[in-house]
Amino acid sequence: MSDPRGGRLRRHVGDAAPGLLLCIGLTGAALLIERIEAALLGFPFVDALVIALLLGVAVRTFWVPGRAWVGGIRLSGGLILEIAVALLGASVSLTAILASGGPLLIGVVATVVVAFAISFLVGRAMGLSSTVSILVASGNSICGNSAIVAVAPVIGASARDIAGSIAFTAVLGVLVVLGLPLLVPLLRLSDAQYGTIAGLTVYAVPQVLAATLPVGLGAAQIATIVKMTRVLMLTPLLLVLSILHNRPEGGAHGAPKLQLSRLVPWFILAFVALAAIRSAGWLPDAVVPPATSAAKILTIVAMAALGLGVDVKTMREIGGPISACVVISLVALVLISIAVTWLVGID
Repeated sequence: MSDPRGGRLRRHVGDAAPGLLLCIGLTGAALLIERIEAALLGFPFVDALVIALLLGVAVRTFWVPGRAWVGGIRLSGGLILEIAVALLGASVSLTAILASGGPLLIGVVATVVVAFAISFLVGRAMGLSSTVSILVASGNSICGNSAIVAVAPVIGASARDIAGSIAFTAVLGVLVVLGLPLLVPLLRLSDAQYGTIAGLTVYAVPQVLAATLPVGLGAAQIATIVKMTRVLMLTPLLLVLSILHNRPEGGAHGAPKLQLSRLVPWFILAFVALAAIRSAGWLPDAVVPPATSAAKILTIVAMAALGLGVDVKTMREIGGPISACVVISLVALVLISIAVTWLVGID
């Protein structure tokens, strides 16, 4: 007797295979390009996540995937992205918060909150939608592309919104790495002061090292601690956005029906659970690198899928406002970071 459920499963896998393999192929190409960058330049200035997104957009520009490809592309940009966000929780630990100290922790929290608010308001003033404004604000205030990727499924962002936010944030992120060291002679910063400013400003952890190691090892160490503390703010941000975005409508008598599963998506609950387990010391150290690597690979696969859904023509409509918003937000973030560094008394 045949198993109808098994047959349906095989059909679903077969339907998804072409699009999924396409996204995996673009992921492999993106990782190869990133490795070549690192070999030639000593540091991958454009990471594989952005490369995969751009490759997807390039393919979509010359070829529109047909029905046979849609299932796998949709799976890659949906469920696979959600799994990647969940696995990111394994990389989050409270150790950085405990190591940073009270005043600096308050400074990090204040920087993230103020920078997020300014970015969001600037985006709205530029005519951007609330969704795009939240994506830009999340990337600017916390950790660039990673924050945008994590927030996107929570608020239901479209492929176009995600691609636009990541593309312009990535470009500015590289410019910050190159230009931030100029602040050292300009403001006569110590290694500790510069490390704090870099940790509060630079988007990705590898970029933090690229921006600080030329200045000094001490600056790099402080910047890494500050940056990891800043990354931890992603957890409360995801929870708040989940609750706000998924608030249920009132029932027959206007009373909202509060259900945790409806307020917070499963992958955010998994993210928080993994972060809590890691912080409690219950997650073996040997598990963290594979989980982090898996999250990175799955995120790149998802970005390739999102790129395949982006029409370049529609990107032009929001390109100007997004780029202006990112630039203004970044300048504000640098100024806030300098002010916080002085206020908390970093010598």
